[in-house]
Amino acid sequence: MIKGISTWSSNNDAPRLTVPARVVAKRTSIHGGGETRAYNHYYITFEVDSGDDRMEFQIMDFEYGQLTEGDSGDLHFQGTRYLGFTRKREN
Repeated sequence: MIKGISTWSSNNDAPRLTVPARVVAKRTSIHGGGETRAYNHYYITFEVDSGDDRMEFQIMDFEYGQLTEGDSGDLHFQGTRYLGFTRKREN
């Protein structure tokens, strides 16, 4: 719980950034099950334009379904907090 509060506070202090990026991977993780309810967690890995850095963020299920590996656009984030992804339309 303390780690969560620390991360939340650190994210609040971080600047909001927008960088060109590309979706390079998608994955899910299931937690719980058995005698408790199972929960899906959805993750997207982005590669920034320089190609040197990759960042993985947990995202909502509806957005997970809308993004495809290879999509390019602008990644919006604050620290480790995912804020959104604006896909660039190809001509």
